This record gives sequence, C-alpha cells and structure tokens, in this order.
Amino acid sequence: MDEELFLNIKQRYGIVGNNSKLKRAIDVAIQVANTNLSVLITGESGVGKEALPKIIHDNSARKHAKYIAVNCGAIPEGTIDSELFGHVKGAFTGALNERKGYFEEANGGTIFLDEVGELPYPTQARLLRVLESGEFIKVGSSTVQKTDVRVIAATNVNMAEAVKRNKFREDLFYRLNTIPIHIPSLRERPDDIPLLFRYFANRCTDDYKMPRISVTPEAEQILKSYPWPGNIRQLKNITEQIALIERARVIDEHTLASYLPHEGILVPMHNNGTGNNDTNFANEREILYKVLFDMKKDMNEMKKLVHNLMQRQGVRKEDIIHSADIEHEIFDTKVELHSVPKQFEHHEQIITPEEIIEETFSLEEREKETILKALRKNGGKRKQTAIDLGISERTLYRKLKDYNIE
Repeated sequence: MDEELFLNIKQRYGIVGNNSKLKRAIDVAIQVANTNLSVLITGESGVGKEALPKIIHDNSARKHAKYIAVNCGAIPEGTIDSELFGHVKGAFTGALNERKGYFEEANGGTIFLDEVGELPYPTQARLLRVLESGEFIKVGSSTVQKTDVRVIAATNVNMAEAVKRNKFREDLFYRLNTIPIHIPSLRERPDDIPLLFRYFANRCTDDYKMPRISVTPEAEQILKSYPWPGNIRQLKNITEQIALIERARVIDEHTLASYLPHEGILVPMHNNGTGNNDTNFANEREILYKVLFDMKKDMNEMKKLVHNLMQRQGVRKEDIIHSADIEHEIFDTKVELHSVPKQFEHHEQIITPEEIIEETFSLEEREKETILKALRKNGGKRKQTAIDLGISERTLYRKLKDYNIE
C-alpha cells in the first residue's frame, strides 16, 4: 500500500500503529472495497474490528448508500429475525404494524454484522439465502423480497471450531469467508502499544484540560510485555483512568502495575548504580511475594478438587483439614503481611486451611457476584456491563436469566 494513503486512512479513521500485520489488513480492505464480495473480519475482542467495514464501505461504489452496523450478540434470539428481515403486521404478539428489517433498509448499501458467530442457527439459514440469492422473507409473510446488500461480518469466535461443534453452518461460513481479514491482537504488535497509550492519554487530557502524562522506560516495558487480554478496549480504559486519577504526570512502573490485573505482571528490577542493598532486597522480596501468591493460588485450586472428591467419598471434614497440614506449614512463614508491596495489595490474602474448607467454591455464585458488581458499577447499563465482563450482550442476557437477576 502507498505510504501516503496508509497515513491518510489512519488519520481519518483514528487508527494508531505501524505494525505490518495491521497495515496488511488495511491494504486488503482497500483492495476489495470496490467489489461486492463478502468479507469476514476476525480477531480477538477489543482489537478494533469495527473500523475496517467503514473503510471498505467508504471506498466502494456503495459509499453514498446506507451503511448499517448490527451487533448480532446484542439482539435477543426471539427478535433477531424481525430485526434483520422485518415482519408483517400480526406476525407475533406486539407486531402492531409492518416493519422493515435491516436488509431492506440497507438495500444498495452495506450491512456490517458484528459478532456474527452469535447468530442463532435458524437465522443463519435465512442469512445464507440472502448471500446466495439476495432473497429474504419477512417474519409472518410468505412473499419473497429482493435486496442488494454487501455483507461484511466480524467475529472473535474460532469459526472453524464452531463449525466442527455444529454451532455455525459450514456453508454460511464459506460464504462469509470469501475475503478473510485478520486484525492482530496487541500481543502481536507490542511496538504499537506505547503509541496507543500516548494517543489515548493525550486525547483524554486535552478533553479535560489537564497536563499531559508520560511514562518511564520501565513503565513502557511493562506496557509492551503485558498480554492485554482486552486489547485496545482494555488499554484505552486503563490509560484514561491513569490520566484522570494520578497527580504525578510521569507514570513509573509501580504506578502502572497497580492499575493492571497482576496475573503475569512482574515489575522489572533495575539498578540505579548506587548499590543500595535495601532497594535490591525490596525488589527480590517482590518476586518472592509473587511466587508465594502464585503457589497459594495453585494450592487453593488443588484444595477445591480434593475437598469435592472427599465429600463424594464421604470423608469427614476433620480428615480434609488434616490433609491440609502441609499447606499450613508452607504459608506459616515469618512474612510480615503489613509490608506487602503496593502492587500486590490487591491479591487475595493468604487464608488458613479451615477457611478454605468453609468456602463453598461455587463457580456459579462467584460468576453471579461478578455480574452483579459489574451491573452496579455501570448503573445497570447492560451494554457497558457486557463490555467490562468481556462477553457479548446476548451471553449477558442469558446469564441474567439463569441467575434470576432483574
């Protein structure tokens, strides 16, 4: 791709980064824009898949027609056919008038089906018919209608695996996957992460008329080495938190680490040249704390399995507690817990074997509690709650129904 064109596209659509895989994805999007071929965009949640469909539409012959983006995971299963294909009056309870669906509204234009892997199996058959012949039937009608729509789909699901498990139609997968485009995760483009951090930080501080922030070299190394499971969405949220909350405008590695989930995080040791043994000891102690916490977590997991197995075998609680003596000895160390470094304060505290036994270890209860906390945090807004939890809105709706959460 021409470098000037690449820069113009990045500027127009707010794309940040110079990674070769990202550049390749944009290049393919531009090349296929003037065709009518279906495109399937894949990539992890939060990588920014929604930008490419706009690029394709805006550089196609359909750019003056409608562009409609549909989040398939956010529409309840019972109404998604009506949303996509429309319905006639009286088709179901509450259908007081005839309604156009997205495929009718987008006639002549482009429709973007985000989270297409969440489509119910019956709806997949209807979509396949549109892709093959341009035909669809409204819910409750017997009249075949025609539409001319370019379909672009996106998913974070492993579609080949979904086909094997009969969760997604193989014929539809191949129809959608005519032109595959993959968006790399942040783990695949570490050199772009500091650029994205500065972009989000500067935009946030400029919006709120605050001094700009920067990071130390050690903090930048953490940015690049952290796995970022939530990708750009997670990086943006954490960057904005730091930019708004921290009074110091130069962010060091300890401050940054306090905002990150601690799995896989280790603050790098560095020698300031003074040979201060106290400082070196503190760094080594931080490593020791991480090892201890990780050991404790692993043993807690083992304890869950042993506890459940012994309960099924009819073993008394006293015997289970006795079997945990070795764990008690491991963590009965002379560690002063009040001196735990700041970045480890969010770890759950070391607990006794008796406390482990009393815990229910119910994954369902923990999941329900997590959902409730996220709902409260977002004021009951389900869309933002689903984003924070890293699940689709449809999955969230199902969880709410399963746990009877109003």
